[in-house]
Amino acid sequence: MRFLIISDLHANWEALQAVLEDAEGRYDRILCAGDLVDYGADPNAVVDWARRTAPLLVRGNHDKVCAGLEDMEWFNPAARISAAWTLETLWPANLEYLRSLPKGPLPVHGFQILHGSPLDEDEYLINVHDARQVLPFLHCSLSFFGHTHLQGGFISHDGGFEPVPAVPASQDERVLEIPGGRQCLINPGSVGQPRDGDPRAAYVLYSEEERLLRYRRVPYDVAAAQRKIRAAGLPARLANRLAQGE
Repeated sequence: MRFLIISDLHANWEALQAVLEDAEGRYDRILCAGDLVDYGADPNAVVDWARRTAPLLVRGNHDKVCAGLEDMEWFNPAARISAAWTLETLWPANLEYLRSLPKGPLPVHGFQILHGSPLDEDEYLINVHDARQVLPFLHCSLSFFGHTHLQGGFISHDGGFEPVPAVPASQDERVLEIPGGRQCLINPGSVGQPRDGDPRAAYVLYSEEERLLRYRRVPYDVAAAQRKIRAAGLPARLANRLAQGE
């Protein structure tokens, strides 16, 4: 089985379309580690796509807030404005779909997908110290997570973890063979709002048979996504940051 692993789409239709076009013919199933909505201006298009395509997915923190399942007061001001706009903009069927999304971790084919960490779906796994804290609670040797918007992840080594770097800015792909006897925490990066200094949409292709990961980066029409955000009256920062990948 071949999987397309995506996360943190954040209502960016242009970025999602670029990823699907780039990955066409190279996967059998789609998995998503959460955050379909918020920040971007196309929440209904992205959620409609998820409903029609029926990927295996878990909810993200922005999905919860924009579905009215959690208070948005702990968001920063720009995120609060965007979340309130998204909640008002979502069609009823799409709102109900967001409310029905399962909490991670979700077991799939002997591995699992989650949004934050196996202990807390809202917890960030940013560095090897964070990863080391959850090592005793990993019940699968391979886990796909999101939330940080940072492509890469961690592979266990001598009781700790080593970081996995993102695709270099000069390349489109980094290939990684899944090592035996190790715990692997793999972050595909963000489709709709990367924060690792590379504005290209990020995702992962995973071949179960070959035990190969292909980290991918693909350019998309950033200017079109920015225009939609500004036209919706959302905070300018949400548009500007797309060009910097931050």
